[in-house]
Amino acid sequence: MKRPWHICLAFGLCTAVALGAMGWVTLTAVRLDRAEGETRRQAELEENVRLALWRMDSTIAPLIAQENARPYFVYSSFYPAERAYTRMFAEIVRGEVLMPSPLLSLPASPVLLHFQLGPEGDLNSPQVPTGNMRDLAESGYTTPENIEAADSRLSRLKARIDRPTFLAAPAKARHDPSVPTRLTGPSAGKSRPEVSQAARNTNEYQARSRSFQSAASQDWNVANQLPVPPNVSEGVMEPMRIPKAKAEPPAGGTASEGDALLLARRVTVGGREYIQGCWLDWPAIRAMLLGQITDLLPQATLKLCVPDPGERFSRSLAALPIRLAPGSVPATGSPWATPVRLALVTAWGCVAMALAAVAALLAGAVLLSERRAAFVSAVTHELRTPLTTFRMYTEMLLEGMVPDEDKRRRYLATLRTEAERLGHLVENVLAYARLERGRPGGRIDDVALGALIERCRERLARRAEQAGMNLVLEADEAGLATVVRADPAAVEQILLNLVDNACKYAASAGDKRIHLEIGGDRRDGPPSDPSDPSDQSDRLQRPRAGDRERGHRFLRVRDHGPGISKSDARRLFRPFSKSARDAANSVPGVGLGLALSQRLARAMGGSLDLDRSVADGACFVLGLRMECGL
Repeated sequence: MKRPWHICLAFGLCTAVALGAMGWVTLTAVRLDRAEGETRRQAELEENVRLALWRMDSTIAPLIAQENARPYFVYSSFYPAERAYTRMFAEIVRGEVLMPSPLLSLPASPVLLHFQLGPEGDLNSPQVPTGNMRDLAESGYTTPENIEAADSRLSRLKARIDRPTFLAAPAKARHDPSVPTRLTGPSAGKSRPEVSQAARNTNEYQARSRSFQSAASQDWNVANQLPVPPNVSEGVMEPMRIPKAKAEPPAGGTASEGDALLLARRVTVGGREYIQGCWLDWPAIRAMLLGQITDLLPQATLKLCVPDPGERFSRSLAALPIRLAPGSVPATGSPWATPVRLALVTAWGCVAMALAAVAALLAGAVLLSERRAAFVSAVTHELRTPLTTFRMYTEMLLEGMVPDEDKRRRYLATLRTEAERLGHLVENVLAYARLERGRPGGRIDDVALGALIERCRERLARRAEQAGMNLVLEADEAGLATVVRADPAAVEQILLNLVDNACKYAASAGDKRIHLEIGGDRRDGPPSDPSDPSDQSDRLQRPRAGDRERGHRFLRVRDHGPGISKSDARRLFRPFSKSARDAANSVPGVGLGLALSQRLARAMGGSLDLDRSVADGACFVLGLRMECGL
């Protein structure tokens, strides 16, 4: 090609465009994949939060239902058994049978203390009996240590609350789930998916609230089967959070750790209002609830709060004023090996292989074009000399300018030699073209080596004689009788090419012999690159035994010329390797004979190599397959 840089420039521009497009597609796909992954992780987090809230509400619901089902009179240390819901809070008369309250002993965790706030503002506890009731309690129902511990907790509770605050607190503790929550304030500036998620979270909270209240009301009705007098009204337990008193010593932890978590209800008996409830052990409840959701949210935390109807309840419990901070959810699987990214890696690999294949194809096409251009120029130069000789000699003979008979005979002999050289060149080119098209054109038969040699011996000897050299046949009877599988025409062409090269390059040698040997060992040396036929010549051959057992027989063509250098041997079997300049500065030829000969040998299942172990001249070894069974 005249300007191969045009191809390189076009290929570079196409590569840049392809890589730019792939880069843009990759960035866009990665960005979308990252956004999708974030959305998927957020959805997974919300689902885990939803399940965690249901678990925690289900875990705490039995405790609240149990406290909600207690009759109002059990908040006294002892109560008269015979009154049965009638005048239970009236003064105890001597002789009445008293029943100990099931709350007399310290409750098990997670309840710290049961309490009752009277109409006059006096705060007492069934776990802290007074007067002669304490003596009765210590007689077998509880221990002085338990009473002292309950009294200490009651003192701490008294420091936190008063009746007005207590009465107002339960109303703020719970949001009515029957009233739809209106998303205002911060939600107004959020995107539609976030607002939709907030609405779903609010609906979920309301569903959990309805489920919890339904279960609590059912448990209360089942537990209270005794008829309730009309002057007694028992409310439902409501959760409430009481802040830590300023004068109370710190209990450790954060500021909210000192807040008290209570369950309280209003009870009206004979027109007098009481507040009954229990003080919950917040650290124990927190540990219990977190233990239920460790598999869903291993980094979750809980804190007390007061739900605001204007806020969304996405992470608040319906049973207690507790808000869930879910933390982060560990990523499942490999964060990198997503289907989109694997597809991108595959696409990049395919693009890289395609670009490499196109680059190799273009490089091969350019190289082949250059080699063929060199071959055409070499053939042109090779044809110009004999054609000039033909024209000059024929004109001289035609015009009668050569009267001497001997000189005329020499001119005719020269014309015949040039004609044979041209015929040999054309024959090589046509044979190589047939091999390139995958059509060897010959027929492989079982033939004796003697018959092969006899067929082409005269032609080989005449070519050697034209160059002033002598062809010497070295073979024994056994070698001549050996039968091989070969194409006789191909073998003749190979041997003619080898002898012709010996005549060209060894014509100036002192020893004019060209040896054609049958038999002998093939030489082997360091392994060459099997993918490069030209490198087959760069072997330093060494004797190898057992060639007959390997099923091959060898013909060796050897001369006594200057030999072949290592640099020339690397491209010895490469086709179109001789340019016009090389042809002008060297012996005649286009550099196609050895490449053709090697391909013809391989087409017959044989081989053609250069034996570098020969120090004097050049030696080529032709291997032919022996007849099957020998």
